[in-house]
Amino acid sequence: MTTTTGNTAHNPERSWGEFGEIVTGYDIPVFNEREVRASAGILFLIGFTGYVIAWTTGFVIPLRGFAVLFLFDMLIRLFVSPRFSPTLALGRVIVYRQRPEFVGAPQKRFAWSLGLGVALTSCFTMGWLAAPLWVVLILCGICMSVLFLETAFGICVGCELQKRFSRKAPQYCPGDSCNYDPRPSRDS
Repeated sequence: MTTTTGNTAHNPERSWGEFGEIVTGYDIPVFNEREVRASAGILFLIGFTGYVIAWTTGFVIPLRGFAVLFLFDMLIRLFVSPRFSPTLALGRVIVYRQRPEFVGAPQKRFAWSLGLGVALTSCFTMGWLAAPLWVVLILCGICMSVLFLETAFGICVGCELQKRFSRKAPQYCPGDSCNYDPRPSRDS
């Protein structure tokens, strides 16, 4: 596995594939986990602000705005190109000077598909169904929890679910969690 420095614009060893980046030394398309985590942090900050406003005042308009932003961001990532996702682009700028840590694109696609499902459910529930505040807070609380785990601890819930339920083992997981076994050996 090759480690590279810099971003795609200044690194000839990186180029964009159909879904993910093609990086020398990796067998599959990948994403820079630092960019993804920065993006999750941006989404968490916006969403948590709306969540607190809804919780304390009952005013859900900012939370609805976040749900729509989240929905469009996931739609762009999955159906246009992750390169054009506003939060990933901003995350890319923020972590520009950090060494990339690459993770597999297939598990990110699965995770973002789950995020799209949560966003669609939330928008439908808040908009057309005009659900009570407690339902909205529960749905958005799930989303905020997943975003927090991603940004603060590097735990990709979608990646973990894909690892457990997919027939094909994922490659290049965050923190090498695909291959790392924290259980102590019997020899110790």
